[in-house]
Amino acid sequence: MEDLFGGAAPYYAKYRPGYGQAAIEHLAETLGADSRVLDLGCGPGTIAIPLARRVKAVLALDPAREMLAEGRRLAEGVTNIAWLHGDSTVLRGLPPFDHVVMGRSFHWMDRRSVLTELDELLPPSGTVTLIGPARQQGEPWQPDAQPWQPIEKQVCEEFGLDIHTAANSYHATDEHHHDMLAASPFSSLESRVFSRRLTWDVDGLIGLQLSYSYSSPSRLGDHLPAFVKTLRRVLLADNPAGHWEQNLATEVLVARRPGR
Repeated sequence: MEDLFGGAAPYYAKYRPGYGQAAIEHLAETLGADSRVLDLGCGPGTIAIPLARRVKAVLALDPAREMLAEGRRLAEGVTNIAWLHGDSTVLRGLPPFDHVVMGRSFHWMDRRSVLTELDELLPPSGTVTLIGPARQQGEPWQPDAQPWQPIEKQVCEEFGLDIHTAANSYHATDEHHHDMLAASPFSSLESRVFSRRLTWDVDGLIGLQLSYSYSSPSRLGDHLPAFVKTLRRVLLADNPAGHWEQNLATEVLVARRPGR
């Protein structure tokens, strides 16, 4: 995972859109102000930092030290986050937690094993919450999802980059998180969707692309300058105005044990 996102952390922190205030507030209300929350696969703290202001404590766990370093930098002054290096295989060695939240990290894991282990570790009222793109056609990877994505797909293919190289991703298996959770001990699902409209410029779209694992700076290597130059040229040739609109639908999916 270190190599997978090598060099991507600054782009991830700057250009990946957050989940929005409404989604974070809904999450915090669901978990409770006295909760200790594990952010599993926290990245640079996209969830951990805003959530920490609304709960008792956050354990922010990630296998990429670069991501943790960005998180610590962005969270300066926030004292109730513990930044921990590790992945989903170290859950039993962590301090106790009441709930687990994941934002775009679950698909990197052995999801069945993780859910089975969380069933043993979480208290009876504990929840597993996923925050990410709402379940709809084309979101987030298919090229018809956003107006710029056919262009990015074209350039990525030119440089031999493919989303499906994310080997353990459900994007490759087509087994969606909803279905995985519904068959797990946490089969009682509650979904809320929050919509926002974002405006991107060409620098933002390039930075966003460099935040992805399959097109990270480490994966591009010596081809990084040429990739950035080509992507900028093709984006502006397609849209000389240099501004793109995005309708972003974010789902907060809370999974509980039945009867809880």
